[in-house]
Amino acid sequence: MLVNEEIKLDYSDVLIRPKRSTMSSRGEVNLERTHNFLWSKKKWTGIPIMSSNMDTVGTPAMHKVLSKYKLITCPAKHHLKKDQGKFKKGKANICWFGGIDDINNLAKTASGFIGLDVANGYTIKFVDAVKKLRDKCPDATIAAGNVVTADMTQELILAGADIVKVGIGPGSVCTTRIKTGIGYPQLSAVIECADAAHGLDAHIIADGGCVNSGDIVKAFAAGADFVMLGGMLAGHDECDGKVENGVMKFYGMASESAMSRHGNHNAYRGVEGKTVEVEYRGKADDTIKDILSGIRSACTYVGATRLKTLSKCTTFVRVNNTHNTIFGTE
Repeated sequence: MLVNEEIKLDYSDVLIRPKRSTMSSRGEVNLERTHNFLWSKKKWTGIPIMSSNMDTVGTPAMHKVLSKYKLITCPAKHHLKKDQGKFKKGKANICWFGGIDDINNLAKTASGFIGLDVANGYTIKFVDAVKKLRDKCPDATIAAGNVVTADMTQELILAGADIVKVGIGPGSVCTTRIKTGIGYPQLSAVIECADAAHGLDAHIIADGGCVNSGDIVKAFAAGADFVMLGGMLAGHDECDGKVENGVMKFYGMASESAMSRHGNHNAYRGVEGKTVEVEYRGKADDTIKDILSGIRSACTYVGATRLKTLSKCTTFVRVNNTHNTIFGTE
């Protein structure tokens, strides 16, 4: 047994210190990024925010909205097997995720990204699956996860992943930390995994833990190349579900709701997610505009004219601990 006594931080543990800026308007901020990928040798340009591949938010209707803003849709996993045709437009901004048993289906897709998504990315079986997918699809831009440490980030990249998905337990409907005691504070996970990935010319997705646009800003400032959203996109007209008494259901993919819907029950697997009710929020278009406005505003506070330079302009200030500490990249 070992105890790591280094301080690890979540998004709620920090704020970003403002700095003098010559910018006069948030309209000057460019949120688009261009990423060049290690293994596929492909290039992608857009705003690097993704919908989670969850039943309620990874829908064709959500894809239509996200595509308008050059954001990425990760369709819910059940669409991979039976109705990929519902996601016809904007294939460059689609990332199909599947499990280890879905490699053959993933190899047949014609989207901008494909990926392997499991709760525990630390198994040898998963690393071997990433290698197999790379062998089958040598020219594909491949994402893989989830992990939360630098060493495993590097191993997945060396196995063939262009992008590593980072996050264990930070999501609003995930109970992994409660059920298993396993996890890692998300801000520190992003910082450490981004550093490891960038050292190999690869990329990461910050997956989970964002409850407002300020958290998305912190994820990008910590080095995330993409940020994946679930709960922040729930409760909209474009989601899969009905509005009842002013609320909509939102559930994790390891919840009882998801297991019952997809027949994933078995003798050894318990529930590690929950179903919640979220306030009905109307059209996703308004929420997306609000999110992007918040990110642009944050960039003006630190003098970052481009999203790409945000992390270089960032100094985090610890706020929820006994002694405030400033650390950053000045």
